[in-house]
Amino acid sequence: MTNKNATGSEHRAIRGRGTASNPANRFARMEVEPDPEYSEQGISPKTRFYHDDAKKVIAVNDSPDVPFEASVNPYRGCEHGCVYCYARPFHEYLDMSPGLDFETRIMVKKNAAALLRKQLQHPSWKPQTVSVSGVTDPYQPAERKLGITRQCLQVLAEFRNPFTIVTKNHLVTRDMDILQEMARIHGVRVMISLTTLDPDLTMLMEPRTTRPAGRLKTIYELSKAGIPTGVLFAPVIPGLTDEELPAMIKAAADAGAASGNYVLLRLPGAVVPLFESWLEQHYPDKKSKILNRLKSLRGGLLYDNRYGYRMSGQGAYADQISQSFRIAARRYGLDDAGEPLSAEHFRRVPSQGELGL
Repeated sequence: MTNKNATGSEHRAIRGRGTASNPANRFARMEVEPDPEYSEQGISPKTRFYHDDAKKVIAVNDSPDVPFEASVNPYRGCEHGCVYCYARPFHEYLDMSPGLDFETRIMVKKNAAALLRKQLQHPSWKPQTVSVSGVTDPYQPAERKLGITRQCLQVLAEFRNPFTIVTKNHLVTRDMDILQEMARIHGVRVMISLTTLDPDLTMLMEPRTTRPAGRLKTIYELSKAGIPTGVLFAPVIPGLTDEELPAMIKAAADAGAASGNYVLLRLPGAVVPLFESWLEQHYPDKKSKILNRLKSLRGGLLYDNRYGYRMSGQGAYADQISQSFRIAARRYGLDDAGEPLSAEHFRRVPSQGELGL
């Protein structure tokens, strides 16, 4: 069956979802037409969870503009539903759509902690900082019940292997005990992702995330507990959120953040039509301005995947955003990255069999 609406422009917005459309999977020979019960009435389909039969849980990358080499991703797909998410195209490799499927069909690595333990035990593991998570949010709503991210943090803490966390969710404060334990040995840093201070925009763009006030509260609670906490202003969307950057930096600093960085909007693959459709639905009067500004950062294109440019763009407007960030970060004290995380306390914990138990 053919989905005549590849861009989603004919679908009504679904409350609590970033997109209402399921554009075709670029690798699939067939396309699935959305159930009219949902697409015509704007009813949100239930989120479904599937077991991810992974063999390893630590992923390694060599990207020169990514500040980590190793990452752990307990989930594939994300119920937060951020319409701009650069991870959406990864769902195509799972024979699913990067659209509504990405936020309603979540792959769960139930054995993630066991796999992590096995990899950390292996003699080939070189102690280094692990990013939790490098792709989708480790504290998306399902984590409250499943607790897979917490299990992984427990393993990392047991081995005293340093890690960073990037999240949009206040749920990270649930694991304060582990974070404080690792903070005492310079083994953790939490980065709270902040996109806007406007709760209405957040509801439309990042529907199932913690609202801005809640993220600032998260920064405050973590910082007060002695956990190194920074802010990742990401993505900065030209023509929509870029002018908020100084105000967001001040708000984060006032909440207790110790460092900050930013990343410009990235729209790989199928994310382009999803984002264009979202703009048409919610900000039609700003659509042309936003897309034209984005093109001015990408050499006339909506996306440029070259290392060194994909995160920050190029040209006069990119320089203007960079300068605005640097000035505000310096003014409010977010220009110090702090001490690097340390792996000197790493210990290889033997399995029960190795202990002779």
